Amino acid sequence: MSRYDSRSGDPTSYRDRKSDSGFGGASTYGGSGRSSSERREQDRAASPRKSDLDGLTPFEKNFYVESPSVAAMSEREVEEYRQRREITVEGRDVPKPVKTFRDVGFPEYVLEEVKKAGFVEPTPIQAQGWPMALKGRDLIGIAETGSGKTLAYLLPAIVHVNAQPILAPGDGPIVLVLAPTRELAVQIQQEAAKFGASSRIKNTCIYGGVPKGPQVRDLQKGVEIVIATPGRLIDMMESHHTNLRRVTYLVLDEADRMLDMGFDPQIRKIVSQIRPDRQTLYWSATWPKEVEQLATKFLYNPYKVVIGSADLKANHAIRQHVDIVSENQKYNKLVKLLEDIMDGSRILIFMDTKKGCDQITRQLRMDGWPALSIHGDKSQAERDWVLSEFKAGKSPIMTATDVAARGLDVKDVKYVINYDFPGSLEDYVHRIGRTGRAGAKGTAYTFFTASNARFAKDLISILEEAGQKVSPELATMGRGAPPPPSGLGGFRDRGRGYGGGGRSWN
Repeated sequence: MSRYDSRSGDPTSYRDRKSDSGFGGASTYGGSGRSSSERREQDRAASPRKSDLDGLTPFEKNFYVESPSVAAMSEREVEEYRQRREITVEGRDVPKPVKTFRDVGFPEYVLEEVKKAGFVEPTPIQAQGWPMALKGRDLIGIAETGSGKTLAYLLPAIVHVNAQPILAPGDGPIVLVLAPTRELAVQIQQEAAKFGASSRIKNTCIYGGVPKGPQVRDLQKGVEIVIATPGRLIDMMESHHTNLRRVTYLVLDEADRMLDMGFDPQIRKIVSQIRPDRQTLYWSATWPKEVEQLATKFLYNPYKVVIGSADLKANHAIRQHVDIVSENQKYNKLVKLLEDIMDGSRILIFMDTKKGCDQITRQLRMDGWPALSIHGDKSQAERDWVLSEFKAGKSPIMTATDVAARGLDVKDVKYVINYDFPGSLEDYVHRIGRTGRAGAKGTAYTFFTASNARFAKDLISILEEAGQKVSPELATMGRGAPPPPSGLGGFRDRGRGYGGGGRSWN
């Protein structure tokens, strides 16, 4: 039996939780494995004031026991492993990374799901993030999309839930995951359902744009894990359909995106309702000042793990091509590009506006291209249908606004096309990150106009860091020179032009 598995051998009982009366003197601020001096040091560092915890039932959150193979790693081996996997850590008493799933000591019922999913070894964020999360400390994780961070916080969440008292009638969730978009929330829920099923851990997904009834019923029945977008969660709290009194494990996923979308006040309101000695895991793909400032408000004495560089960079598995064009050239360029690359693979095209998204999709369909669109004005049912058609390959071209830029996990997106350049370099990196996922290769094409010139210098840095070619036209714009005459751009560095040999779709 795993060192985390508190479930009894009785097959009719999915976990043998401790009683509500307490935990045999375990510290509120961590598990029993910590020394009193360590706890005092943490208290001095940044723990909640004792007066803030009066009346709150102590709970357990430190579940990590280092395996013999990890304990045997020398400091030099640890350093070499972190360098090889581009792992940078900050914080006090940072645990060593794990190299295998067995090293973590997850319960057998969790390991079985990991095996079924076909994973070979932990990703870098999992290798370092799992020991950190299981120790019960707050955690800041900076990693690009597609890095495996969802399981980096979900599997420790399952261990955490299984060690807490069973929900009583009227209790809210034990684990709360906040996400910026409906799409990301739904995908997190799918993973939670897959890996939590063997524990019979119940979850629900709370988001706007759909009827409240089914979500209210889930909450009233009692769920251990709630995945939510901030607006609908506040609505449910104010309507007294749920409460956050039992939340001891809080996850903020894609914190940078939530701030971009203006959710700062909602996040603060939600967090103010959660007990201060909770464990908080704060995930972001980038680390701008606003994200850092929010983290300092919510986290106590956190670990920090950065995968790769904290500086903005693109996935090196993605080939990036930037074409300098004029606005009125874009559609013809798009059609010629589709003729060149269309082979039935999934192609994701990003637009800035919902109106533009609909217009280009309509034009593509009139010209015989199998395109569908997804954006924030679509009903949830329509968005779900479009995504299913795209995932199944029935409509291999999908146009989207940035609602699909983050959290959209569609396997085998071979090409991303930025029809409109996004409003920030962060969004550029996230958009193109829809391809080249889970070790696959991908290609991104970007139309870049004179109105985008202010982004040229930083875009060049991203291209150069990833070993991509920078066209002379873009280099000129990066130096502040006026853009070249229209028509000089083109994806010539692909090694072939637009004409001849291209495929049409029938």
